[in-house]
Amino acid sequence: MSEKKRLMPKGHWDWSIPVPFSQGWSVSGGRLIYVGGQISADEHGRTIGVGDIEVQTRNVFNNIRKVLREAGADMQDIIKFNTFYVYEGEGDAIREYWEKMTRVRMEFFKEPAACGTGVRVTGLAYPDLLIEVEAIAWVPDGR
Repeated sequence: MSEKKRLMPKGHWDWSIPVPFSQGWSVSGGRLIYVGGQISADEHGRTIGVGDIEVQTRNVFNNIRKVLREAGADMQDIIKFNTFYVYEGEGDAIREYWEKMTRVRMEFFKEPAACGTGVRVTGLAYPDLLIEVEAIAWVPDGR
């Protein structure tokens, strides 16, 4: 039987205005988890780590972990994630920026890790945000 559960961890960041959106959903009896776009923000929606892609990336992945734990899952259950990041440089500078972000992301995954997509964007919902990540996780039977 298919069921769904809203995921809204206590003390998690919130939007700057009241909205009906969710941080995530657990469906199919808890086996499939969708984590909405996570940002580096405090519980009032204020950006943490302005100008620092490493701090923001770490906060984003910790926020993903928090939503997954609400559903009884962990980072190794992620099967797909999409990263949206802001950067205006060119050439080697973009590679160095991406590598900083990726080194932090690698702190959260073990081999074999999820498949991922990185999309460079001109901006996100709030002007100081540098990264937003959404994820899909699958929890194996028996857990």
